[in-house]
Amino acid sequence: MQTPATEGHAVAGGHEAHPELPFIRKYVFSTDHKIIGIQYMITSLVFLLSGFAMMLLMRWQLAFPGKPIPLIGAFLPETMAPGGVMLPEFYNMLGAMHGTIMVFLGVVPLGVAAFGNFVLPLQIGAKDMAFPFLNMLSYWIFLIGGTLMLSSFLLPGGAAQSGWTSYSPLADLADGILQKSGWDAVLTGQTMWLISMTFIITSSLFGAINFIVTTMNLRARGMTWMRLPFFVWCQFVTAILLVLAFPVLQGGAILQLMDRLGKANFFIPANLIFGGAPVDQPGGGNPLLWQHLFWFLAHPEVYVLLLPEFGIVAEILASGTRKPLFGYKELVISLCAIGGLSFIVWAHHMFLSGMRTDVTKFFTVTTMLISIPSVMVLTCFLLSLRNGSIHFTTPMLFALAFVPMFGIGGLTGLPLGFTPTDIYLHDTLYVIGHFHYVVVTGSLIALFAGIYYWFPKMFGRTMNVFWGKVHFWISIIAMNGIFLPMMVQGVSGVLRRQYDPSFQIHNRPTLILNLVMSGSALVLALAQIPFIVNFFHSLFYGRKVESNPWKATTLDWAACPSPPPHGNFAEEITIHRGPYEYSVPGHKTDWSPQHIADQHLVGGPRPQQQQAQE
Repeated sequence: MQTPATEGHAVAGGHEAHPELPFIRKYVFSTDHKIIGIQYMITSLVFLLSGFAMMLLMRWQLAFPGKPIPLIGAFLPETMAPGGVMLPEFYNMLGAMHGTIMVFLGVVPLGVAAFGNFVLPLQIGAKDMAFPFLNMLSYWIFLIGGTLMLSSFLLPGGAAQSGWTSYSPLADLADGILQKSGWDAVLTGQTMWLISMTFIITSSLFGAINFIVTTMNLRARGMTWMRLPFFVWCQFVTAILLVLAFPVLQGGAILQLMDRLGKANFFIPANLIFGGAPVDQPGGGNPLLWQHLFWFLAHPEVYVLLLPEFGIVAEILASGTRKPLFGYKELVISLCAIGGLSFIVWAHHMFLSGMRTDVTKFFTVTTMLISIPSVMVLTCFLLSLRNGSIHFTTPMLFALAFVPMFGIGGLTGLPLGFTPTDIYLHDTLYVIGHFHYVVVTGSLIALFAGIYYWFPKMFGRTMNVFWGKVHFWISIIAMNGIFLPMMVQGVSGVLRRQYDPSFQIHNRPTLILNLVMSGSALVLALAQIPFIVNFFHSLFYGRKVESNPWKATTLDWAACPSPPPHGNFAEEITIHRGPYEYSVPGHKTDWSPQHIADQHLVGGPRPQQQQAQE
């Protein structure tokens, strides 16, 4: 019986044959999950690069406040940087857009949509996603939202200035919205931020629904739930988080749009004084309602930033140590526990909002509880290395670095889960350092590992090993040079969101660290040059590889060529074992693919498929 993914295609020559599609249909408006995954990957990397460039501008201002921006300062508009000197309003724009782009347009789509689209159907033995057209639509809606977000810099008042959290009532009344109407009100930075977010959230929902349906219904014969690769489990739980949490923020964004464009009062309180004058609206809304709606999404979003990366690291550790993952069932249980608990910890972001003591106690307890399954995951990863034959490949270096770096991010978050310490640290750079240890030295390091690991599967060529290791060592050192001093400044009381921290006397003893952080940021930027050159050079001139260069056991490597053809597999797949059967006693090789029967691994002639992989 044909599925939505295979309908209309005939089978010929072992693989599904279909008429050659024109370039636009094949590479632009493609419904092939592999092409869509690559589209997401390239687009997300471009957004990450743009968000990183914004951070470099902010770091210049913090290291050399009031000094003209070198090289590009003269080309910036007078409304943002007259004479090349950054204005406070421009700094706020960069802060809001940097956070939004890196989270919603960079790390999340790269981890979830790019790797999820490309790898998940291959690992479960599916020919494509359950709804290919919806998959294509998801990418283009994402691209529209991201383009609108970036283009808001070109609007008369510039981009959004209310932070990546868009807190009310500041965001409701930003850009002089009360004095505007019609298109003048629509074409403002904050309004465009909200419109863009509705596109991005819609895209994520389409993708998440597709992942859930595909995982539940298109698994190969014999692929039971406890035979799924851990990466698939991570994508499946992440998709559930997105489906349950993202609609809450989308509803909040629509309500905030109604406040701005329809003069509603969902988040505008009564008797509000704004800019030294009473707000000419009846009010009656609740600004804290927005915080609850935002953080109800944003804390599960933290695990949306992390769970796919857990899966990437697990795949690399298993193939890189030549032994099964330690505690596969415990990893799956921990993953599900993280997903469930992530919905009852959001208010620890709001301890400074006047919350009742008994409520803060509840969220302190749940915050401590969610750290337990996170520690279980890291413990299983560490124990997976024990007695392993570790191959220090480029992806393995990034995967190994993820473990201690994410550990630092998790441990530094514990003081923020306790009300007494959070009250002191909440508005300081300590929070920024902690969050970046989780998202950059954690998630982004794992994403780089995934790119190096699956690049041969995507393109049939491998990236240069030497330049990959150069990229790794310089990046990991520079990242710590940025984020560790942030936490030192935060403990010293240096506040975040400051355009010029030198105005406060208590900041001055640690301001020298801004030079260290800005210098490290420049080094980190330079470290991405070998990665970018390596990536695009390897696309065309990289060394061609066999189908399974890592000798991995999962279907994405062991059961299809590199790159996979249309339809992915030459024949129907039957699963005989779990995903990480390495170094099994009595087997002829140290890797036992999921789809090869035992009799072909222990004795007798090896099947043609496995001979080709070897």
